[in-house]
Amino acid sequence: MPFGDESPAASEKSNLAPVLAEAIDIAREAGGLLRDLFPKPRDVGFKGKINLVTDADRAAEELILGRISRAFPGHAVLAEESSGGRIPRPDPMPRHLWLVDPLDGTTNYAHGLPIYAVSIGLLIEGAPALGAVYDPSRDELFHGGVGLGAYLNDRPVRVSAEADLERSILATGFPYDLRVSADNNLEHFTRFSYVTQAIRRLGSAALDLCYVACGRLDGFWEIKLHPWDTAAAAAFIPEAGGRITDYTGGPFDVFGLETVASNGLIHGALIRVISPAES
Repeated sequence: MPFGDESPAASEKSNLAPVLAEAIDIAREAGGLLRDLFPKPRDVGFKGKINLVTDADRAAEELILGRISRAFPGHAVLAEESSGGRIPRPDPMPRHLWLVDPLDGTTNYAHGLPIYAVSIGLLIEGAPALGAVYDPSRDELFHGGVGLGAYLNDRPVRVSAEADLERSILATGFPYDLRVSADNNLEHFTRFSYVTQAIRRLGSAALDLCYVACGRLDGFWEIKLHPWDTAAAAAFIPEAGGRITDYTGGPFDVFGLETVASNGLIHGALIRVISPAES
């Protein structure tokens, strides 16, 4: 049965729970499709010099958009493959806006590297309200939202307790315009290489953020992400005890260009490395 456009504000947990349940079911179905297609030959195209798109991206997005439109006919949707690249913050902002990445980690997927995920997030009045991120390769479903908690396969998760940046493991990524833009994260990567235990580059920002929420990573930073990369996990990282901001430590904006997420304990240290002038 469609939920329509009557869903309440994000703080009303009892009414958001069935919405999250639907998002979880959609993410699992789309993930199953990706898993089935994974061993088969790929039809790979290019949206940029190193920015890939596959037939699997398109098939998963078609499935997700169809299900959202049927379940939530009054809601707006922005999805990676149908949106045509970076988008500004909508004005006016729809009360309910779904942000969909049908295949986060396309480059991994196209090369047969099983690190990828489906990411589905809902903004209510412009703020992350709930999200579901499904990793088909490991059958791991990260989900939660404002007032709903944070979970991995229905088990509550919590951020790590590491308070020392030098003992922390972080993750990051690099923008697709790495070769042509000086604002490419290489300087920050170098700085963090000297002051952390380790840095990982997994190729899926959605999973990186989920790994912060469940304590596998102590922190994450990246620039030039798209709103569909971050919206889902941004809704439940605070529920897991973590923090997500921009590069100055200010409020996080899914339509912004800067993302810093952490267990909260090392957040100030991350900001001091990224933006020394702000410390």
